Amino acid sequence: MWLRLCRWRCRRLTNLVAVRLNRIGVIAGVIYLVLGFLWAVATGVPWWVFAWMVVVAVIGAFIPGEANQVSLARAYLAGPVSLYALRSEFGPLAVTVAIAAVTDLVDGTIARRFARPSTFGGGLDPVVDGVLTGGLVIGLAVKGTLPVWLALVVIARYLLPALAGGALLAMGRRPELRHTLTGQVSTVLIFVLVGGVCLFRALNQDASGLLGAAEVVIPVATVATYVHLALALRRPRAEAAEAG
Repeated sequence: MWLRLCRWRCRRLTNLVAVRLNRIGVIAGVIYLVLGFLWAVATGVPWWVFAWMVVVAVIGAFIPGEANQVSLARAYLAGPVSLYALRSEFGPLAVTVAIAAVTDLVDGTIARRFARPSTFGGGLDPVVDGVLTGGLVIGLAVKGTLPVWLALVVIARYLLPALAGGALLAMGRRPELRHTLTGQVSTVLIFVLVGGVCLFRALNQDASGLLGAAEVVIPVATVATYVHLALALRRPRAEAAEAG
């Protein structure tokens, strides 16, 4: 019985995510790597930054869909973001965060334009957002630009939903938290507030007011996201109980 259940869950998981090389993923990976190589040569970045891009390109070669490849841009940008944050190069950092924010806005539009939005695409978004913002806030916290506790809150904002989504996929269930309002709002707030702090520092302006706002708004938005997650996880159980 247990073995049959495991096989059923494996089949469900395979149906949800077809792991195979695909033409779009390979082409997008080559384009990203060429751009990353040109940037690395022009700026003389450490080897680990381009190595990170190679790792993302290998993973991205197995990920289908134009919109998903746009989402992966944020994973590629996690390397440059981490480097700029660790070097306190706030001008390039603010520009890179702005580019990442634009990809977060357009990937859903591309999904609706070229293909039906997928469960996998909805699960990929918070993962790449978490990778990008994690690299950003860790670098800023190491240099003292952000409080360590706030960096941990930002990391936790994405870590718990990602773990919950992975657990649902492993159980063969369709994740319910796909492009939720609280998730979108909290991501926008993190990009705006943390990116704004970087921009203010790049312009040699006082960022203490914006940082103070981030210390209040980001934890509140994170709690709201957690509450939404808890409610969404309870909904399928309640519906199953009613059906039974």
